[in-house]
Amino acid sequence: MKYNDLVVEKNTRPSRKGRGISAGQGKTAGRGTKGQKARTGHRKMPAGFMGGQRAIMQAVPKLKGFKSFHTKAEVVYTDRLNDLKGKVDNYVLAENSLISSPFVKVKVITRGELKSKIELETQFASKTAIQAIKKAGGSFKKVEILQKPAKKAE
Repeated sequence: MKYNDLVVEKNTRPSRKGRGISAGQGKTAGRGTKGQKARTGHRKMPAGFMGGQRAIMQAVPKLKGFKSFHTKAEVVYTDRLNDLKGKVDNYVLAENSLISSPFVKVKVITRGELKSKIELETQFASKTAIQAIKKAGGSFKKVEILQKPAKKAE
């Protein structure tokens, strides 16, 4: 390609369909021969219309119910907290492999007996779990979910 071959501006005029044989798009004007789509006003048919045949939206089976985008909290049982001491938060639970990541919602539920004194700081806990923690001499504090640190652009 050379500099003098570059096309700087538009040289072509808009095509005028249905203006005779010499215009290049005469007679049927690119619509083919006969049929519903060759007629005037065929663009006003509803989306998905298939010439009177059952439309694809009606043919495909519908899914029941709905998909919830609400992320469920990961469950930790009170008897799994016996090995921990002091302040217990999402980071401590993640280090001890009780939850998958420190950035998930956590709910503590009663199972078994809690013997260790802990200061629990998670997003949720059942009433009986809070009672079990207080009975063991600990405390519960509800905290917001931890946000992942933003990645630095390099």
